[in-house]
Amino acid sequence: MSNSTPPPATPYSAPAPLNPSDEKLWATLIHIGGIVFSFLPALIGYVVFKDRGPFIRAHAATALNFQLTLLIAYVVGGVLVIVFVGFLILAAASVLAIVFSIMAALAANRGEYYTYPLSIKFVN
Repeated sequence: MSNSTPPPATPYSAPAPLNPSDEKLWATLIHIGGIVFSFLPALIGYVVFKDRGPFIRAHAATALNFQLTLLIAYVVGGVLVIVFVGFLILAAASVLAIVFSIMAALAANRGEYYTYPLSIKFVN
């Protein structure tokens, strides 16, 4: 038996960048996931992939900004349901969420950058 100590552990390194096809795939899934799961796919995608490439970071950040803007619209619409205007806000926000998310997913799949209209910029 030897009394030698094991070699020192290597420190954590930066994650490897994604290849372009993986970046496009994950960006597309983040945008489509927002239709069903609200801001969660964008938040998870931003936290996990923000350091893996500029394309995925930009798409995750724009999707997160849009989903947070929608969340505000849903809360305001929910409060204003009492005076009926809330139903219109909720309906408009739902339609815009579907349409803009599909447009963003198509742009991501083509390898293009996309900026959501009417989105408040919370995350860079």
